[in-house]
Amino acid sequence: MRSDAREAAFQVIFARILGGDCPQSARNAIYKKANLNEEEKAFAERLISVVEAHTEEFSQKLSETVVRYADYRIYPADKAVLLLALAEIEYFEDIPPVVSVNEAAGLARKYSTENSADFVNGVLGGIINQ
Repeated sequence: MRSDAREAAFQVIFARILGGDCPQSARNAIYKKANLNEEEKAFAERLISVVEAHTEEFSQKLSETVVRYADYRIYPADKAVLLLALAEIEYFEDIPPVVSVNEAAGLARKYSTENSADFVNGVLGGIINQ
């Protein structure tokens, strides 16, 4: 399922935020643990590639949207979720933005603070409603 691939991609992006790198061997371990098939791995890799290629653009968009917080003040897990969702919203035409927002809120609920799902939902809602 794409949800599992998103979660795996989130883990890779989160690792990159915290440590600066996530080698292919680590990615493969994440994919194996998530039981991803080849199509799901390809989806996760595409998500990661888009985030890597457009992180600066997405960070700028977040800074413009989240006025009260500088980009560096956003929790790393929330930032990883937001970057992932922005990749989908901006570069995956086959995925409706509302699906990306819903999936992002679910990841934030699972991996971050109790208020993170509302925060992520509000930030992304503001972006897609511009």
